[in-house]
Order: sequence, then C-alpha cells, then structure tokens
Amino acid sequence: MMAGQGVETIERVVLEDGDMSVSLLSYGAITQGWWIGQTPLILGYDAPQDYLTDPYYLGAIVGRVANRVSGATFALLGEVHRLTANEGNNTLHGGPVGLSKVNWTVDKIAPNQAVLSMNSPDGDGGFLGAVRFEIGVELAYPCLTYTITAHPDRPAPISIAQHNYYSLGCPQGILECHLKLKATHSLELNESAIPTGRILNTDAENLDFSHNRVIGQEAGHLDHYFVFESGRDVTMPVAEVETPSGLRMNVYSDQPGAQVYAAAHLSDPFRPGAALCIEPAGYTDAVNNPTFPSVICTPEKPYHQKLTLEIVEGRA
Repeated sequence: MMAGQGVETIERVVLEDGDMSVSLLSYGAITQGWWIGQTPLILGYDAPQDYLTDPYYLGAIVGRVANRVSGATFALLGEVHRLTANEGNNTLHGGPVGLSKVNWTVDKIAPNQAVLSMNSPDGDGGFLGAVRFEIGVELAYPCLTYTITAHPDRPAPISIAQHNYYSLGCPQGILECHLKLKATHSLELNESAIPTGRILNTDAENLDFSHNRVIGQEAGHLDHYFVFESGRDVTMPVAEVETPSGLRMNVYSDQPGAQVYAAAHLSDPFRPGAALCIEPAGYTDAVNNPTFPSVICTPEKPYHQKLTLEIVEGRA
C-alpha cells in the first residue's frame, strides 16, 4: 500500500502466471508494469505516487469517453450536455478527472486474476447517468486479457480505452519495430486532431500498416484512429508488433478500431518514440458524428469490451 496525495491510499496488486507478471494499481485502474521474466513490456513509474502527476495516461483506463470530444459538448435525446474541457476547447480521455484520475476498488480473486470496480455518479465530468464500471484482468501465460464492462442507469455515451505504452523490451525505443494493422482506413483529422467525419484510405497519409512495416520515420506523426476491417475474423489479431529481437505482441479486440500512437510527445523521464500505444475503442468523437457507429449505451444494452494481448517469444 502506498500513500497518495489528494486521493485515498493507492493499492497495488501483482498477478503472476508462469514466467509472466503484471502489476495493477487502484489509482486509474492503471497497469503499472507487465513483464516476461525480467523483460519489461510496458513503460511505467516505479513509485505509484508518480502517477498522480503523470500527464501521459501511462497504463490507465481512460474514459468515460476515450480520445477527444469536440467542443466539450454533445447532444443526446434533444439535450446538449457540456463536459469539462482539458485540451483547449475539447475534452480528452474523459476530462481532467476521468476514470484515470480516481481510485478504483481492487479485488485479487486468484493468483492470476483481479477485478477492479468503481461507481461514477451522474454528472461526473459533465457526463450524464450513474455508471458502474468493472474491469476483469487475467494473466494466463502468454496472454494478458482485460474485460471491461459498464452499466449505466440511463442512455449515456461510453467508450473506454486501455492506455498501455508498449515498449516490449526495446531499450532504444520502438522505431525499429514492425507494425501490422488489420486496417486500410483511418479517420481524417483537422488541425485540432478532431475527426472531420471522412474516412480515408491509409495510403492517403502514408499510414498503410496493413502489411508488416517498420514504424521508423512515420513515428513522428503516427497518432491516428485506424478503422478495423468490417467482417474480420475476430479470432485473428487486429494488430501485431514485432521487435528486432523477434519478440512479438498480438492484439485481439472486439472494438471497431483503435488509436495508434507512437509516443512522439513523451518527455523526461521517458523519451519520444520509447513505446507504442494501441488503444482499441469506439470511433473518436462519435457522440458528435452521426455517421460513426454509436457509443451510446443503455441499461438494456450495457458496455462491453474484451482486449487480449499475446506475447510470442523469439523467431520460429
């Protein structure tokens, strides 16, 4: 247990299975560390209290609505709802006090399993409805799985993202890693990184990672929402990252797309390009774009997301 500043005590639990371990924090439902043997697979701070001032959402669960909401407003059932802006005029990752900035309850239910939960009240950050959030985390070598559910008491927008920074044991960063995405389209963005409503072929911005490709020089502007192929085989990865050493991470998701970010804005104690974020979630700013798949959940149709990360060691 670690004392926090301005929050209750931050609780830390460690899950283990085989040669793999993961450290979870109650604050922000953060994944603090993930290791295979002694090899770190994600970026994280050693001291839990450092997350209280972390501006990068390292390892956090972000929402209620991940990514950006334009103008910090949205309309639902004829009523305009005003959120708290925290990135210019927009709301990012749920606002200044989203799911990533509060303490969750953590229950370790097995040596390799935990459940984190919290109740978000009506009006939290400007969002409507009281919502019960729950995250199941299971470590079953070689996989780490997050099962995320949310039960609102009325229609409400919910789109959660898990925000790990995957370093995959690469001390020099991820620029030499290969990336493959099950996507040939991405959302067009304006100068404020808000979707225009248009969906572009990834060739248009030299963002085609549908075939195995070195991240390299594209890292500087790789911060886009990629639309996964419709009708895809859900038993196949939506993303694959392979390091120069041959270690590979496969990402499995039931979400329609993911924000992929090469960490160009990281700074001390980290550095730009040190890791890669792959954040499956609903379309960015779907609450303000009726042509995008809806992120409105109801008591009858609650929120559900399953994210599985699989590590494959070495080359065959």
